[in-house]
Amino acid sequence: MSEPCLIEDVLEKEGMYVCTTSGMSMYPMLRNRRDTIVIRKKNGRLKKYDVPLYRRGKSYVLHRIIRVLPDGGYDIRGDNCLEVEKAVPEENIIGYLDGFWRGSKEISMNSVLYRIYSRCWVAIHPVIYAYKKMKIFAVRLCKRIFGKK
Repeated sequence: MSEPCLIEDVLEKEGMYVCTTSGMSMYPMLRNRRDTIVIRKKNGRLKKYDVPLYRRGKSYVLHRIIRVLPDGGYDIRGDNCLEVEKAVPEENIIGYLDGFWRGSKEISMNSVLYRIYSRCWVAIHPVIYAYKKMKIFAVRLCKRIFGKK
């Protein structure tokens, strides 16, 4: 049997990688198994709001940069995640999201609407964080008061 093809190999050979998304961590921007993403080979430092594809152990992760660190790393968080992955090293980043397809509509990461969306989403995260934490607390409290169902 041959070795499975790694995304890094495809990016090195073709300069881009196209696939369907998997997971809910970038929802609502990317929908699980419904949107098609275009990943480009990284060439240089990424910026805040970019969406890198990086390695976490043997897994690939596609999340948004929320802070560029002066030492060369990044603080990264999925749009639908509460916790920040701190100091992701530059060498773990293998590509970046260049665009995606939602049905027949192409969404460019360079469009004005997308840039507004990404900045607003990062800005309102503290409100989303508080809401999700209160919801988790309320569910636990109800289970404690009314018992598990």
